[in-house]
Amino acid sequence: MPLLDFLDPRAVLPALRVSGKKQALQELAFQAARLTGLPDSAIYEALLQRERLGSTGIGEGIAIPHGKLPSLTRIFGLIARLDKPVDFEALDGQPVDVLFLLLAPEGAGADHLKALARVARVLREPGLIERVRATRDATALYAIMTELPKAA
Repeated sequence: MPLLDFLDPRAVLPALRVSGKKQALQELAFQAARLTGLPDSAIYEALLQRERLGSTGIGEGIAIPHGKLPSLTRIFGLIARLDKPVDFEALDGQPVDVLFLLLAPEGAGADHLKALARVARVLREPGLIERVRATRDATALYAIMTELPKAA
């Protein structure tokens, strides 16, 4: 499943300024609400519920906050590169500077898990995260995240 399927060019934040995890989640919820038409409070609450189960910080400065929403009709992705890393209670204890928000419809089940696995795999591609961190341009960041893999 290519990221292109659920990452909109408008859902790219190349230099987000936040002071901590809570503000990062609030800002992601606000931006996702703007693009999906859903209330930011519902998105934020879904993200908080998931974070209560354990941090979505997967290590190496990357977090994949995610949640399911009953009123969402399709999987939605948003990428944010933070201006300054923030503590996200990640598994490796490292601060996070790259966030990929993933929202799915309530009944997405396997598709949600496939999308989550795809995002994690793409973000761990050799050299990709360095390219993400090196750009502050939304168009370039979108291109990096949606280019096709060299070998299938």
